Amino acid sequence: MNEPGQIASRRIHTGRIINLDADDVRFPDGSTGTMDIIRHPGASAIVPLLSDVTGDDPQLLLIRQYRYAAEGFVYEIPAGRLDAGEAPETCARRELTEETGCTAAKITFLTSMWTTPGFTDERIHLFLAEGLTSGETKREADEFIEIVPTAMSTALDMIERGEIQDAKTALGILFVAGFKLGR
Repeated sequence: MNEPGQIASRRIHTGRIINLDADDVRFPDGSTGTMDIIRHPGASAIVPLLSDVTGDDPQLLLIRQYRYAAEGFVYEIPAGRLDAGEAPETCARRELTEETGCTAAKITFLTSMWTTPGFTDERIHLFLAEGLTSGETKREADEFIEIVPTAMSTALDMIERGEIQDAKTALGILFVAGFKLGR
């Protein structure tokens, strides 16, 4: 039996951020079908800590950002799309500065995640930022952001209450709380 995977691909749409392909695919049982796949270059996101990760209730920096697709404002960690050939850590540092004005003395890789593997190849790389220094933001014209310093305990409560609904943000905060603070 042939291995599962792509047989052929047709570009349906080319956009500023994403592309849409119709892929002919061989499935694990040998059958074939067509899948619409959103192609995305990937992204990085960063959990910025304002205080020491070993403290009782560290402060982190959330952003509250207008998201058209979510029909309003969403609590998030800083994040953005990888530029062509850009390393994920470089992207994380750039997005931290652009969206919050901060730079970090220390960046630690946490994990990578598929956002919605049922229809997109987008993968987000999550990082932890420590030793923040304030500076000037460099936001893009379509970024409407409020910076919200938040205690870790409050952020965890916000996840539990459904106030933080962004998946990369919830995973990043829970990862830091469970694996960096919990050990």
